[in-house]
Amino acid sequence: MKEFKKYFIVPASPEEVYEALTNPTVLETWTGDAVEMSTTPGSEFSLWEGSIVGKNLEFEENRKIVQQWYFGEQEEPSIVTIKTHAHKQGTSLEVKQTNIPDEDYDDLVEGWEESYVGNLISFFEG
Repeated sequence: MKEFKKYFIVPASPEEVYEALTNPTVLETWTGDAVEMSTTPGSEFSLWEGSIVGKNLEFEENRKIVQQWYFGEQEEPSIVTIKTHAHKQGTSLEVKQTNIPDEDYDDLVEGWEESYVGNLISFFEG
C-alpha cells in the first residue's frame, strides 16, 4: 500500500475552493459529469459518473474534507484528506491519500494531478 501527498496552488479563495469541492452543482460544472455529494458525515459520494466513490467522513467548512475512497475489498480503508490554506496566489490545496493499492498508485496520482486538481485549477482560471 502506498501514500500520496502533494500541495497544489489554486487561483481562488479557500471558500471558493471548498464550495467547488462540496457543492454538487459546482462540482458538476467543473467535472463535466453527474455527481452525488453531501456535506453530511457518513453520506456516500460519487464523482465522474462513479469513477470515484466513497464515504464522506468529516467536514470543516472552508478548511478540510475527509473521505474514504473505495478500492474493492481492501482491508484498510483509503483515506483522503483535503485541506485548504490561504496563499498569496489563492489557495494552497493539500491533498493526502493513504492506503492506495500498489497497482492503482500511478493511475491515481495522474488522476489527482490531471483530472481532479487539474480541472479544478482550469475551472478557476476561466
